[in-house]
Amino acid sequence: MAKETSVLDTELDNLPPELRWREWMGRIEAVIFASASPVPRGDLARVVGQGASVDLLIEDIQTDLNDRPYELVAVADGWLMRTRTRFADAIRAAADVGDQHLDLDEFEVAVLASIAYHQPLTRDGLKDIFGKDISRDLIGRLRAQELIATGPRSPKAGAPYSYVTTQKFLMAFGMESLRDLPDRGELEDAGLAS
Repeated sequence: MAKETSVLDTELDNLPPELRWREWMGRIEAVIFASASPVPRGDLARVVGQGASVDLLIEDIQTDLNDRPYELVAVADGWLMRTRTRFADAIRAAADVGDQHLDLDEFEVAVLASIAYHQPLTRDGLKDIFGKDISRDLIGRLRAQELIATGPRSPKAGAPYSYVTTQKFLMAFGMESLRDLPDRGELEDAGLAS
């Protein structure tokens, strides 16, 4: 028996424009809601008509969600639904979900920031920045939390591994892309970097 495939009517020409727009909004919201990871714009474009602007549909959905306890946010080159931070205590109290914050000390955050700003970066590159060896254990902890991953091999002797930040890093810090990293000059002015 051949598997039957259904074709999604993306144009919705049978609907008046107002209802068509609402249906497209519903489709985008449903796709994002059902996904555990950020949904790229291209994936969303596949469920709406040719002339529909995904960005305008997203803006209308965000407006609809203004008074809701969850929001639609751009992270890691895609869109994701998440609860608003002001409801975190209520969620923990009701669901006993525990604390989901990152378990990083100040030095681990500094190493992670160095990788983010200088990636791909080897352990030797980290040593140049910090003036001391960075342990494999620290790198392993950052990898275990899926905040960094192995990048391309360095062209230096021995071809050491380099490290790059991950999509989970972007999600954890609420960034759409690395372009959202604070400007280094601003960090220096605030006394957070030298």
